[in-house]
Amino acid sequence: MTEIERYAVPRSLEEATEILREGGVTVLAGGTDLMPQTRGGRLACQPLLMNIRRVPELKGIAEDNGMVRIGALVTITELLESSLVRERLKLLWQACDHFASDQIRNVATVGGNLCNASPAGDTLVPLLALDARAVLAAKPNGTLQLRRVPVGAFFTGPGRSVRTASELLAAVEVPLPPPGFAGEFYKHGVRPALDISAISIAAGARRDGGLLRDVRIAFGAVAPTPIRAPRTEAALEGRAAEAATIEAAARVALDEVQPISDVRASDWYRRELIHNMLRRVLSHVCKL
Repeated sequence: MTEIERYAVPRSLEEATEILREGGVTVLAGGTDLMPQTRGGRLACQPLLMNIRRVPELKGIAEDNGMVRIGALVTITELLESSLVRERLKLLWQACDHFASDQIRNVATVGGNLCNASPAGDTLVPLLALDARAVLAAKPNGTLQLRRVPVGAFFTGPGRSVRTASELLAAVEVPLPPPGFAGEFYKHGVRPALDISAISIAAGARRDGGLLRDVRIAFGAVAPTPIRAPRTEAALEGRAAEAATIEAAARVALDEVQPISDVRASDWYRRELIHNMLRRVLSHVCKL
C-alpha cells in the first residue's frame, strides 16, 4: 500500500479536476468500498488523497427537460428519500431499498457504486435498464470539459471502467421513462439487503393495449460486467403480455447470461435463478 503523503479537500469541480491533472490521486467520497479495499490490500492508495465531499457541483437530484440529474455524491439514503426517484425512477428506488444497511446507505454514494464497477453493483443494473449515462469531468487542456458515456459502455470488466485517472464522475443522467412504464427490480442473496448479489434483475416495459413496448431487461452478477439483454428484450418487444411470452423470454435469457461459479453461487444455480426469477419479475411488470 502506497503511503499517503498529501490530503486535499477541493471546494469546486474546477479545483477538483485541476488536482486530478497532477496525477497520483485517490478519490474519496463515501469510502464504503475504498476503505475495505485498501485495508485488504486489493487497492493501493496514491500519494494524494482527495476528499470530494465538499464539491457542491457533485450534489443534488433535479429534473430538467425530461432528464433526472443525480450528483455523484448523492447517497443511497438520499435516493431512497427522493419522491422524484420513487415516483419516476422506481427501478432505481427499489434497488436502493436492497442496498446494504442503513449505516452504509447514509454514506455510500451513487458515484462510488458506479466507479467501483462491480458486476454485482446494486444501482448499476437499474441504471443500465433506465438508459442512464455517466457524466465525466476533466481539464485536459486547462479548461473544464464534460464527457457523457452511456452506462452500458462505461464498464470494461470487473472493477474497471472507461473513466481515466484524470476524470472525475460528476453525475449520472437518467432520461425519464415513457408514460405508463412499469418496472421491477429483484436481487437474490442469502440476506437480500446486506449480501452481495448472487444475481440481480431490472426489468421494465409499458403496456400498449395488450402488447409490451419499450422493453428493458438488465442483469447483474452473471457476466464480467452488468449487462443489458437485447435478445431477451427482443423476445418481449411487441409481443402479448401473457404467460407464454414470459416463458419464451426466460428461456432466451438462459443463453444470454455467462455466469461463473464462486463462493456466492454456482454458474448452474445462477442460470436457474435468472430463468425462474425473470418469470416472476416479468409477471409483476405485466400484472399477470
